[in-house]
Amino acid sequence: MKRTIQVRVFRDDNLYVAECLDLPVVTQAPTLDQLALNIREAIALHLEGEDLAEFGLSDHPTILATMEIGAVA
Repeated sequence: MKRTIQVRVFRDDNLYVAECLDLPVVTQAPTLDQLALNIREAIALHLEGEDLAEFGLSDHPTILATMEIGAVA
């Protein structure tokens, strides 16, 4: 069972976007702090009442975010 839910974070125009790689969950926010709150809430709502094992997840998985930044040069 996976113990982490992977999330890709990137900037799109004036908003930050978080996109789960493991679940069909996407959210956006104007700040990274708000984005972190939004993605936790969105994942919790998506998994509410579900058997985590059906998603291949262990109980209380960790959210691991990777942020993409633009090239330097």
